Amino acid sequence: MTPNRPEELTEYSLTELLTPAGRPEEPADFDEFWRGTFEEFGTGPVAWERVRDLDASETHLVTEIRFASSAGEPTVAFLMVPRVATAVRRGLVIGHGYGGRTAPDPDQVPTDTAAIFPAAPGTAPNASSRFPALPDEHVLSGIAHRDTYSHRFAAADVWRAATVLLDAAPAVAGALDFSGGSFGGGIGAMALPWDARFRRASLDVPSFGHHAVRLTRQCTGSGEAVRRHLVEHPEVRPVLGYFDAAVAAQRIRIPVHVAAAVLDPAVDPRGQFAVYHALTGPKRLSVRANGHLDGPVAEVSERMARQHAADFFALPDGRLA
Repeated sequence: MTPNRPEELTEYSLTELLTPAGRPEEPADFDEFWRGTFEEFGTGPVAWERVRDLDASETHLVTEIRFASSAGEPTVAFLMVPRVATAVRRGLVIGHGYGGRTAPDPDQVPTDTAAIFPAAPGTAPNASSRFPALPDEHVLSGIAHRDTYSHRFAAADVWRAATVLLDAAPAVAGALDFSGGSFGGGIGAMALPWDARFRRASLDVPSFGHHAVRLTRQCTGSGEAVRRHLVEHPEVRPVLGYFDAAVAAQRIRIPVHVAAAVLDPAVDPRGQFAVYHALTGPKRLSVRANGHLDGPVAEVSERMARQHAADFFALPDGRLA
């Protein structure tokens, strides 16, 4: 961040953010496109293999694996499965931010939960890809057409990671959840409407919500690369309509928890709240003091968001209405 760009620290009042903005425009064939994408990449078996065992925790065995990505290349994921097979009661697919993923995060996995941490195409460690790893390049890769855009394959790999987890830990069927933050939260919103295997989801500071709003301001995140690209290539703007997390969220019917920040230099808070407002099923909102920032307040905000997500996943079904 630089002093001459105050827009990056734009902070909105909670009252303003709790007032829904107008619904984002959407392509007439949005559903058809995503149902076709799910049919192509989200059904059937997914080839995967164990690469190496990692240091186990007190409760879980941890394994690095590779599975067949929707992008037509191997990608990396990390499996955490309870040591005692009879202890498995829930499953969790955990997305990541645009910083990528090099290891699992045991703090996000309860003792009774089997989890998979997939790396989106292009972000996997030690794996070659046709997609670049740098966020400002990844977010533009394939953006000229909806069928080639990087986010299409990132969403599809959420479904494929779920298939791998169900193969590795069949007991999680019927109790499969999704958790993702920032990039992972927005991609999760795009993936969730089409896959009936998911039970609940938590989206933390979700990105890619309401492009018509989020692209009106500068930011420190990947959205700035998109905003600048559109200045030179306005013809790609219609493609983004297929990858708007707030448009996709209107189709999500499972219970969803959203943690949205009133201050965020990387992901426009208005876009985060737009994802929450778009949800039509049971939903819960946690308001974060900030997102994508460092410091004591950020640490507390992050810790509270994680705890709220864990509590949401643990709630009995009757408490979600």
